[in-house]
Amino acid sequence: MRGKCGDSMYLLFFALWVILNGKLTLEIALFGIGISAAMYFFICKFMDYSPKTELRIAKNFFRGIHYVYVLVCEIFKANFQVMHLILSSKLEVEPTMYYFKTKLKKESSKVALANSITLTPGTITVTLEDDEYCVHCLDKELAEGMDSSIFVQLLTKMEEV
Repeated sequence: MRGKCGDSMYLLFFALWVILNGKLTLEIALFGIGISAAMYFFICKFMDYSPKTELRIAKNFFRGIHYVYVLVCEIFKANFQVMHLILSSKLEVEPTMYYFKTKLKKESSKVALANSITLTPGTITVTLEDDEYCVHCLDKELAEGMDSSIFVQLLTKMEEV
């Protein structure tokens, strides 16, 4: 069953078959080998699965976890910035619409950036057309550096894989 695809997905299918059956007998093992081979062939043929796909997913897994960690940290920082804006009577809030472009290539990366901006307090992605974002910011200070933010840098690294 070697060929265009890697072996780890086949082994995963077989392990799932054994786990879901709850025991391992010769009959279960033989059926599992056949069914795992059929599933493996199906994903290679019809779902565009390949070892490159598996390697890309594995490499981006840890980068994805790092991205989520950075997102949570940025959400906390933005919460304090927005609270400071709201609770400070001396500051004058200057809402702004901020337009910027990115060099992100994949649609999923562009959407992830738009969602990350919206999840961060004080900013909302209004539109995303091609490479151009329109973001409403509660204060112009929140818009500074958005086009070269840590989100853009991390997503660019994830696209390189």
